[in-house]
Amino acid sequence: MLEQLIRLVQQNSGEHIVKNPEVPNEFNNAAIQDVAKQILNGLQGQASKGNMQDIILMFQGKRSSIIGNPVISQIISGATQSLSTRFGVSPQAASRITNSLIPVVMNQFVNKTNDPNQSDFDLHDFMRNVTGKNDVQDILAQFLAEKSSKELT
Repeated sequence: MLEQLIRLVQQNSGEHIVKNPEVPNEFNNAAIQDVAKQILNGLQGQASKGNMQDIILMFQGKRSSIIGNPVISQIISGATQSLSTRFGVSPQAASRITNSLIPVVMNQFVNKTNDPNQSDFDLHDFMRNVTGKNDVQDILAQFLAEKSSKELT
């Protein structure tokens, strides 16, 4: 899954990273890989915290769920900090990069995982990578249990 994310970040990073004078050229490839890793790590971190509801809502393919999704906000925050600390990008520039790049990448990622013609972007494989569970039924059961516990509170 990381390879697919790296490709999506590469495809969308021209103006944001590669041609951006605030990102030193020697760090372009590393910054692209880092953004992709931050996306995957952010999704895995949210899943490990039991936040399956926001992840599943995001992968229903609604654009508004990408933009307003708290999972994306957490990923953007982590990627902003990483670009700033690892590659010497100012916090303001890092914020501009991640706030514009990550929603585009995630929207494409969601669309591709929901497209049956995109064999490289399998939703079940993605969910297994994010949650560490092999059975999609386990993932859905976790989501339903989380949703029920939130409704009770």
